[in-house]
Amino acid sequence: MTNPAELRRDDETLDAFYHGRIHVLQKRRGYRFSVDAPLLADFIRTKDDDEALDLGTGSGIIALLLSVKPVRRTTALEIQPGLADLARRNVALNGLGGRIEVVEADLRTYEPGRTFDLIFSNPPYIRKASGFLSRSGEKSAAKHELHGDILDILNRTADWLAPKGRACFVYPEARRAELLAAAAESGLAVRRLRFVHPRAGEPPNLFLIELGRASEAGEVIEPPLILFGPGGRYTPEAEAVFSGP
Repeated sequence: MTNPAELRRDDETLDAFYHGRIHVLQKRRGYRFSVDAPLLADFIRTKDDDEALDLGTGSGIIALLLSVKPVRRTTALEIQPGLADLARRNVALNGLGGRIEVVEADLRTYEPGRTFDLIFSNPPYIRKASGFLSRSGEKSAAKHELHGDILDILNRTADWLAPKGRACFVYPEARRAELLAAAAESGLAVRRLRFVHPRAGEPPNLFLIELGRASEAGEVIEPPLILFGPGGRYTPEAEAVFSGP
């Protein structure tokens, strides 16, 4: 691992994940990833020869967490220059330059000239015309669909997904019907689905989904993930997710 002091800026924190196997620089006051990122990293199934594409990598967190799994190489796409720089420094920090390439580009115009075995994203959740924008442009673009909506993401996913490839996403449960409609329009269908519940007996607030070509899909609903148990502590299963494979 590269010395963090060589890469860290004064306005950034250094955080450790997976029992210190992964280190991540984040802005103190800018965009900081949430619990969704490790949930998606845990849900994604990888293979040794996977060529992967991360749509909207942010700080690079999911690509970094997936590096402990068998993945040949990940192209991490990020439209915001500041976050692309942060992701590149996080890749260097963890010594992953040979496995993760950060590309600063807009997914709506990016042309990789190839397909990918695995595409994944923890995309902005809030519709462009909904909610209040943050004073931080970085936060606003990370949380609001300012640079592409669900249909944009799934159309491009369909363009770049290999014939037997997998595409994995995490979204709020409130937008599941919208995502499923966009997937059908893009020629994609559900292969796996898992609901995330804050507590037992409460409705899900998130869902994790794996899509594939409609001709390859066969829907499997996995057991739900319950995040919190009595006393507000993470359940053993949630703790295992955050501890890493």
